[in-house]
Amino acid sequence: MLGAIVGDVIGSVHERAGTKTKTFPLFTPESRFTDDTVLTLAVADTLLHGRDYVDSFHEYFAAYPDAGYGGTFYMWALSRRRESYQSYGNGSAMRVSPVAYVGTTLEEVLAGAEKSAAVTHDHVEGIRGAQATAAAIFLARTGGTKEQIRRYIETQFDYFLDETLDELRPTYPFDASCQRSVPQSIIAFLESTDYEDAVRNAISLGGDADTMACIAGAIAEPFYGGVPDAIAGPALATLDDRLRGVVATFRERFGSGNRRS
Repeated sequence: MLGAIVGDVIGSVHERAGTKTKTFPLFTPESRFTDDTVLTLAVADTLLHGRDYVDSFHEYFAAYPDAGYGGTFYMWALSRRRESYQSYGNGSAMRVSPVAYVGTTLEEVLAGAEKSAAVTHDHVEGIRGAQATAAAIFLARTGGTKEQIRRYIETQFDYFLDETLDELRPTYPFDASCQRSVPQSIIAFLESTDYEDAVRNAISLGGDADTMACIAGAIAEPFYGGVPDAIAGPALATLDDRLRGVVATFRERFGSGNRRS
């Protein structure tokens, strides 16, 4: 989960900037947490305390109304609606990482990912994006190799993961749909050499930078044994006490992202 938050903070200044390079400062004075972090921690809070997802999302939105939510989610939360709205946006994938630490089997993780997504993103693609992300994180933290992760995601979710970043980068656009950002975020992880490289890979595609770095970072964290302190520290410093408290409580209960062989 920390890997998702750090990726979000690093990617925040690249949102809609069309960054097409891996060479950039990890943090700037403008780096901040966005809705990706807020809703990831709303999911974590829900899992920690057995809460209702809709109630949690409404509460966290009210506490952080200016975090940069998508327009449909913003109106859903502002009007305190409870019914889902058939979204296939990548919001379901960006917030799902805590589910991969609570489930003890892949089947539990897939069911938990669907539950966390369906309250807003009940379109088949919205659920698929959340499940694919959660599955990749779970496999990464339970000893899966990159090839095993690739094969599972391709087979179970019909995502095409054979394109390289160099092939994608020149023409890849901003696209906030699950089907056009989750596979590319997974590729960013698959081509990486460490946590930082995964985040840089995702941002360098020039797309939905904070969310794609959030997803790639969430998978990279357990695979590489955690987020380096030198990177985690500045990102956590952008959070307030409430959000840092949820991070600390969740990591204490469910682990710090270290990989099991």
